[in-house]
Amino acid sequence: MLMPKRVKWRKQQRGRLKGKACRGNTVAFGDYGLQAMELGWIPANVIEAGRVAAVRGAPDARVYIRMFPHKSVSSTPEETRMGTGKGEPDYWAAAVKPGTILYELGGGVDEATAKRALNKVAHKMAIRCRFVKKGVV
Repeated sequence: MLMPKRVKWRKQQRGRLKGKACRGNTVAFGDYGLQAMELGWIPANVIEAGRVAAVRGAPDARVYIRMFPHKSVSSTPEETRMGTGKGEPDYWAAAVKPGTILYELGGGVDEATAKRALNKVAHKMAIRCRFVKKGVV
């Protein structure tokens, strides 16, 4: 599972997602990409499920994952009384802004195969995504 090797503090505050992606918003490594259109947190197990779907959808393609789950999300157990402090880290998530490229496909794959594979990946995501090509905004 994707998670940082080391962190300075294991519990983070939730923070607030706002704005659009200034970096990581163009297809850089492959020829085709999947671009986020909404704000959201994407858990590490969903990122892995998307990677598996991309590899199975286009077996001969090179898959690039352009997001990483840096954010720890904690939760308290059910039926716990108030005042017991912050819960234990539950999972790791990637904070995604609109415009971020989530996955890329390259390595001589044709457009129809890439579109079909990235469509399967988009169905795994909890946010709306779109298919983009390199050099096209």
